[in-house]
Amino acid sequence: MKNNTFIWYPKCSTCQKAYQKLKDLEIQVELRDIVIQNPKVEELKKWWQQSNYDLKKFFNTSGLLYRELNLKERLPQMTNEEQLALLASNGMLIKRPLLIFNGNIYIGYKEAIYDNLK
Repeated sequence: MKNNTFIWYPKCSTCQKAYQKLKDLEIQVELRDIVIQNPKVEELKKWWQQSNYDLKKFFNTSGLLYRELNLKERLPQMTNEEQLALLASNGMLIKRPLLIFNGNIYIGYKEAIYDNLK
């Protein structure tokens, strides 16, 4: 079995729903609290490249910290390396949950997508 990882913020209701869905589907994952075990730059870079998503998709754009740091204006001027370093600096900047499952990357929670994971 590939290493399936679920990166979440346990106090987040959306993360809780997503985790419950994984349990209902009997999908085993390694749990990582995004605040305690924030992803490192190398991990984020690998997931970003694997995902084919725009790097901005990894940012929690509705988060308080995103707004406080004025990232809507700042991100376009930043290099990918600077954005990855910023994401790795604080887990609350990362959109969650983040599911690494069978080599695929899923950002956020969409029930229909989780329903088709098996």
